[in-house]
Amino acid sequence: MNELTHELEIHRLEIINREKLTVSGVEDVERFDETGIVMTTGAGTLMITGSDLHIGKLSLDGGELYVDGRIDSISYEDASPARGGLLGRLFG
Repeated sequence: MNELTHELEIHRLEIINREKLTVSGVEDVERFDETGIVMTTGAGTLMITGSDLHIGKLSLDGGELYVDGRIDSISYEDASPARGGLLGRLFG
């Protein structure tokens, strides 16, 4: 794999019945609890909200994350500390 291919790593989401979520292209998990998960991906900061959320498997080497629970929303934010943004409102 050359440098260009590595930088353009595929980011993919798969959700099944709002209960199971697979995310690829995960670079880091910033925060998580039963009501929210915030992670860094190649496509920006990804926020998952819901209830009874559990990380079933996390492989940062492979960039994959598996989540179980009730998924209410999935959103992206370009993180900027100066703006505060949704991260501050969710976990501030």
